[in-house]
Amino acid sequence: CFIGEIGYHGCPNVSSIQRFISPDSLWPWQDNDEWLAHSVHHWQHRVIYSDRVRLMVNQVRELFGTVPDDLGSFALASQITQAEAKKFFVESTRLRKWRTSGILWWNVLDGWPQFSDAVVDYYFGKKLAYHYLWRVQRPVCMIVGEPGRGNYLPLIVSNDSLQTVAVHFSVRDGDSQEQLLEGALAVPANQNWQVGRIRAFAGEQRLLLLEWTLDGERYGNHYVACHPPFSLDRYRVWLRSIARLPRSFEADDVAA
Repeated sequence: CFIGEIGYHGCPNVSSIQRFISPDSLWPWQDNDEWLAHSVHHWQHRVIYSDRVRLMVNQVRELFGTVPDDLGSFALASQITQAEAKKFFVESTRLRKWRTSGILWWNVLDGWPQFSDAVVDYYFGKKLAYHYLWRVQRPVCMIVGEPGRGNYLPLIVSNDSLQTVAVHFSVRDGDSQEQLLEGALAVPANQNWQVGRIRAFAGEQRLLLLEWTLDGERYGNHYVACHPPFSLDRYRVWLRSIARLPRSFEADDVAA
């Protein structure tokens, strides 16, 4: 009913890693005592869970099917993996209202230089998850749910505010920029309303770009459709479009 703690690893920014790992130990991650010394580990964890660096690496492999062989690409892939995971945690929790009524994702800020679940590293470097979470935690948010009957993706407006809101929305294809859906409606307080659906195909990977306007302010979100593994190079291209959505950020600065 309430998710008290949920997290996912994300590599710190390269500029931050360079401040707490010595130059000759920056890469590779394998058999790297300095990386292990700066990884999350609780003394009561069983030995099987002690190598949290390898856990972070495996999370990258889950999404991209392979692990980059340089520090910059690895840090980016890890931050993308964390950002998509934590975004999904929040969105899926909101879509389960009221069966689930809250979530605390772990964690905001590191207490020392480390590889961890934080979305801001010890040196106040913002990871990609910071930007994704800011977007999906607006009181009124557009969310794409997981494929349902007939393999259609439901488009939901989640209104967690205490008043009825008038929303104008649009959905574009991230590659072609084709307008897929557009509309306007009023959503009652504390309700989720499905406003449309988009056909999905099991073998087709695509990016959906969502925008909506509320009280004169523009907001944005995105959804990556289909199953992994995804191409890191293709996601780099997608990231530029994602970054340009309302409440924009610099794509080239991610993980740098």
